[in-house]
Amino acid sequence: MYTIYLIFLLCCAVPFLFVMLRDPRTLWSGVWFVFLLGGLAGGLLLVSYQFLDWLSAYPALRNGLVFLAVAAILGILAFPAALILTFFVEGVKVLRHEGLRPANLLSLLFAVCLFVYLIVWPMVAKLTWDSVSTLLYLFLSFTVAYLLFLMAMYALSALLNLVHLRKRRKLDYIVVLGCGLNGSQVTPLLAGRIDRGIQLLRYNPNAKLILSGGQGPGEDVPEGAAMAAYAKEHGVEPEQIITEENSTDTRENLLCSRSLMTIERPKIAIVTTSYHVFRSLLLARQCHIRCVGFGAKTKWYFTLNALIREFVGYLSLSWKRHAWVVGGVAGLLIVTEILFLAFK
Repeated sequence: MYTIYLIFLLCCAVPFLFVMLRDPRTLWSGVWFVFLLGGLAGGLLLVSYQFLDWLSAYPALRNGLVFLAVAAILGILAFPAALILTFFVEGVKVLRHEGLRPANLLSLLFAVCLFVYLIVWPMVAKLTWDSVSTLLYLFLSFTVAYLLFLMAMYALSALLNLVHLRKRRKLDYIVVLGCGLNGSQVTPLLAGRIDRGIQLLRYNPNAKLILSGGQGPGEDVPEGAAMAAYAKEHGVEPEQIITEENSTDTRENLLCSRSLMTIERPKIAIVTTSYHVFRSLLLARQCHIRCVGFGAKTKWYFTLNALIREFVGYLSLSWKRHAWVVGGVAGLLIVTEILFLAFK
């Protein structure tokens, strides 16, 4: 039994390490991490079962393990309710602090939709038992469950891509992505990104700091120019700064910044707000730009709202692949229903 478990654990650990070492900018980093955690949890249960007689001689240790197991089960059962409550409360905070705008309603709408899916939808489904409504219920249930799974893997992969076990001291370029100005002044959100870039620059004194952003509506100067002025005010030498002032979105930030680099195979770090790092890395991968990502902190209530927006952005990058999955399941359900009716 131990041999089978070790083989399973190895089959989870090797792909995870391979993805993380080769290129973690993929949802597979989160998927394999979940498998690895599952394998470790299974190993703990296996060891506890094998040493059950030995544990009976140590009541405190046995009771502690039982408490952890019960807490884990209760945590899993309470997770949906906790998730709904968290997004609802943080959604209200976003509206209080940031104002009533469509983009600020995402957390609140997500909580409401999750409540409808988990609580209201099953109750409605019990009232209708005909084949068409059952088929529709199964299809919508799979679609929602699939999207929730993707969102969970997106959030976990984003977190893994923010973890750096060692400080980067051999970077050639540090690219800070712009995010809007207040006239000619950087906003607090953008200032946080620049501060994070300056912090990285101190660990990599030979690197160049690329400040990327064009001039958008309502801005008096290009974002790159305002960011450069801020960086100089905070002690960065002018010769360490490169400004990019033509980009209008994240993809252009990356491509225009890459065009300014003179080293053939540079070591690049992308700096943006934490919730935006992973999607920036996915875009960089699509553009064949090898890089790592570093995040600037922001308020928690805003992070949850922005995470939903970033996930929607991810779906816009890969919607065809996921549409094939959902469409394939829909086709399978229809064929199954037709066969069931034919042989009924």
